[in-house]
Amino acid sequence: MNDDINYKNNPLHGLSLKQLLTEIVDHYGFEILFAYLNINCFKTNPSIDSSVKFLKKTDWAREKVEAFYLYQFKSLPRASASQFELPPRDRVIPDDQVPGEPAELSLEDAERLREKRAAKAAAFGRGDKPRGNKSAGSWAPSPSRNQAARSSEGGDDPWAKWKK
Repeated sequence: MNDDINYKNNPLHGLSLKQLLTEIVDHYGFEILFAYLNINCFKTNPSIDSSVKFLKKTDWAREKVEAFYLYQFKSLPRASASQFELPPRDRVIPDDQVPGEPAELSLEDAERLREKRAAKAAAFGRGDKPRGNKSAGSWAPSPSRNQAARSSEGGDDPWAKWKK
């Protein structure tokens, strides 16, 4: 019995990180990549070689770039929940899904997306969404020990004691 899974339909199969990065940089450029992915290697002194070096060392960033490649550059439909939990290189793309044309992305769209994510994060931070098994009405963030100590020692300055 053969337990091997056929990954040949995955556009990442057999594609090196350098080839992947070269394709998306040639199409979008470093500025768009930074705007959408918010990874610093695309902003400060960007180059293919330095980005590849960083992405090889940093799993979360590499997976973010690979997912961008699959779902923005290759325009594949979003993966199922079970497949989305896997790293992009390990995902099985159904045979009926074929890569399409790269999505048209702009800096204005990236800014709108960033604002939407910030609003969602702020709503989560306010306690609009319950955490754990607490009910929605009873959850309120409590200040940490460090925050309480800072407020009693002179505001939000973590160096307040040192300056005295």
